[in-house]
Order: sequence, then structure tokens, then C-alpha cells
Amino acid sequence: MTGTDELVHPVRRIPTDPEEDSPEPGIALCLSGGGYRAMLFHVGAMWRLNELGYLPRLDRVSSVSGDSIAAGVLALAWDKLAFEANGVSPEFERLVVSPLRDLARVSIDWKAVLTGVLIPGQTISQRVAGVYRHKLFGDKTLQDLPDQPRFVINSTNLQSGELWRFSEPYMWDWRVGRIDAPAFPLASAASSAFPPVLSPAVFDFNDSDYVAETGDGLQKAPFTTRVVLSDGGVYDNLGLETAWKRCQTVLVSDGGGHMPDVPKPPRNWGLQSMRVLKTIDNQVRALRKAEAIDGFEAKVRQGAYSGIRSAVSSYPVTGTLECAEAATNHLAEIGTRLCGMKGQTQERLINWGYAICDAAMRSHVCEGPASKPKFPYAGGVG
Repeated sequence: MTGTDELVHPVRRIPTDPEEDSPEPGIALCLSGGGYRAMLFHVGAMWRLNELGYLPRLDRVSSVSGDSIAAGVLALAWDKLAFEANGVSPEFERLVVSPLRDLARVSIDWKAVLTGVLIPGQTISQRVAGVYRHKLFGDKTLQDLPDQPRFVINSTNLQSGELWRFSEPYMWDWRVGRIDAPAFPLASAASSAFPPVLSPAVFDFNDSDYVAETGDGLQKAPFTTRVVLSDGGVYDNLGLETAWKRCQTVLVSDGGGHMPDVPKPPRNWGLQSMRVLKTIDNQVRALRKAEAIDGFEAKVRQGAYSGIRSAVSSYPVTGTLECAEAATNHLAEIGTRLCGMKGQTQERLINWGYAICDAAMRSHVCEGPASKPKFPYAGGVG
């Protein structure tokens, strides 16, 4: 990416990228991080995309953090969704919504922390992956993901400071190297290594697993043999990196959190350092979001952004669902946790993701008339 276009790109160029910005004429869906809150918000967004016939039109699904759970469930259900001629799957609710709602009833994070601390033998991240394996993914590996669309699960490599990408054709960090056709557990790839307590996730590989000369400077032990990963949101909470560079149309569903105000910031070094790091992280996320929206407005990419803190009234389309900002702001304040949620809260989050995705899609992406939106669940957003 060169010239003035760099001003409206939310991703940076790396040496392995083409010299010129050359996206393919495809559609990518980006799912942000944000624990169960974001996962259910994305369920609503995908529900509306299904009704609009856009799911089978996707070329790429890029996810980070706990919302790779939603992407993983969608991926494993893909061949059974039986899309009809209009692009709508009548099986979406049964195969995608129901298992994710079942998982969202279960508290994972505090139990993983407690057992990881008190019971030796497994790390906290391994215990989180174990729940995913038991509840959703079984023994499925990256090789069970569909060829089309391409599902990419993004993590942050704490050794190189770059993205580590999990996908069906390869796992890759451009500095460390590429592992082709990895039979890597999907539950481990999707595990939510939220820092600091659920992070890091540590994986052991052999030098011989890597394709020769596919890394830039770090294709050597211990970078290749003991890979230390954290949440993908540490690097790119919107999952934009792999999507923006490859597809002309990018749909962003952002269920990410917001740093709360603190009237009396801590003064001790440890807690103050955490507050400072959260401030830096909050600013980086805000800049990436702003640059993505600027990129849409400058026509560098087509697509739409819909966020859990967006307002339906900010979109120009008519016929949107009624969503009081006080209620949607309340939903956005739900913590970034893997903590069991009551059914009513789940339904409100799903309804909100559905409603704001509808407003964004019909404002900026859909061509011609679209089906009338209707909340998936009675009660709206609260």
C-alpha cells in the first residue's frame, strides 16, 4: 500500500505483502473480540447476514479472541447449512445459534483460572480449550474447516509481536515461518487467551514442521519450537489485518469493550501499569476503527462497520428496528468475560447485533430491496 492511500488503511504493510494495494473482488467478515458479549452480538449480526443472503457470498471470515468461537461453530456447520437459492440457510438457528447460546450459559474463565492455579498438570489456557473441545469442537482440527470461505483465526505471537494465523491451508507468522496443512486442534486455535489471566497459550512444534525459508529472521528455535501466543485482540481486535488486505468488501462486526472511567486511578506500580496499558490499548483500537471507517468513506474499500456502541440513528436507511441508546449502551457495558449469561441478556445482545448489522448493511452494502428486519427474539434490546 503506497501513496496517499496509506492515510485511510487501518492495517500496516509487512514485507510479504504486494507492493501495491490489490484486494480481490470478494467479501470478508471480521468478528472482533469481546468475550461472550461480543460472541452473542456477532450471532445477531450473522443471523441478519443469513437472512440477507450474504453468508454464502463470503470469501473470508477473520476472527480474534473469544469470537473465534462463533467463527469456529459457523465453520464446522458450513457444509450442513444447506443454503437455498436465495442464499438463506433454514438451518442457521439450529446449527449455529443454539450451540453458541448453550455455551454462553456456562462460566469458563473463573473456573479455568481457579483450577489452573490449584490443580497442576494443565495451564489455564489449556483448560479453556478443554471446555471448547467438550462443548463445541470435539477432536476437530483446522483440516476440518471448509476450503470456501477461508476461515482465519488470529492470535498474537508474544515472541515476534506479530499475528499468528490459524487456517486450514497453513499456520503462519511471517517472521517465524509457515506450517502447511496443520492438523492442529480447533479448540486450541479458538481458545481465548485474554491477558493477563488466561494468557499465554504455549504450543510446542518441531523445526521440521515449517516450510523452509518462509520466515523472516526468526525461523529458528525457540521461536519455531515453543510458540507463545496471546489473544489476537492484543494486535488487532477487529480482525482486519487478513481481511482488509485480501478483499474489496469488508464487513466489520465490533463487539469490543470500552475502558471504564475510574475516578481514583490506582497509584501502586502494578495496578497503575495495567491502567496505563489499557489506555494505550483503548487508543489503538479507536484509531483502527476510525481508519477503517475513513477507508469506507474514501472508497478504498466497500463495506460497513457495525459496532456494539454504534447508534441505529447514525445510519441513513429507513425502516430500522427501534433500539433505545440507553438500552444498547447498557448492553455494551457488559464485561469482557466468559461468564455464564441469563437467557434474556443473551437474547438482547443477539437482537442488538442483528439490528445494527441490518442498519449498516442496508445503508452501505445491500443492493435493491431487502427483507424487512424483525428481531429474532421478542423484547427487543431491553
